[in-house]
Order: sequence, then C-alpha cells, then structure tokens
Amino acid sequence: MSLTVWHDSGCPLCRREIALMRRLDRRGAISFVDASVASSVCPRDRQELLARFHAEEDGHMLSGAAAFAAMWRAIPLLRPLGLAARTPLVLGSLEWLYGRFLALRPTLQRLARRLERRSA
Repeated sequence: MSLTVWHDSGCPLCRREIALMRRLDRRGAISFVDASVASSVCPRDRQELLARFHAEEDGHMLSGAAAFAAMWRAIPLLRPLGLAARTPLVLGSLEWLYGRFLALRPTLQRLARRLERRSA
C-alpha cells in the first residue's frame, strides 16, 4: 500500500495532528507532504489541498473523511477505525462531522495560536 498525505504546517491544529500521526506511524507507511511549502509537489491546486484534508492511497486521491480513514488504515492502532470507515454509513457520518469541524476550524486555529504564543 502506498499512502501520501498532504498537510498544512502553517495550521497549529494540523501540526499537532500530523506530529501525532508521525509518532504512531512507526512503520513509516505514510509519506507526509507539507502543502504549504511552495516547493512541494501538489497533485491539485495548493489552496484546495490546504482547505481540506487530502491523501492519495494506491493512486486514488481522497478528500475529507475518506482521506483520514486511509491514514488511519496505515497505522495499526487506528486501522480498525479506518476499516470501519469503508462502510457508507460510517464514512458518511465521519464526513458530516468533518464538515462541522471545518466550520469551527478558524476559531479553533485562533485559540491554538494563542495557546502556542502563551507557552512560547
């Protein structure tokens, strides 16, 4: 299985999440690409990749909850959740939750940035 995940290192939420996923990916199964870096290779419009989570699993581009599920399948600890997300009901529910998260993300990013500044 080949898996590439695009992320935004400029986002404090993304930085934390990707750091956790890197720690959990002990086999090195995931190739992480920082889409916010101008020199990174992006298969889609950079702004599209930064606005919504994307992954490419075995040559298939995935977005949103499906991309998260692919990442989870590559990590043994999270694999059961990723496999469950292959069912339409679970994936649909996760996509609905992801949509709600995206609406809250700007507020959460501001809070995370404030916390980072306080702890620096």
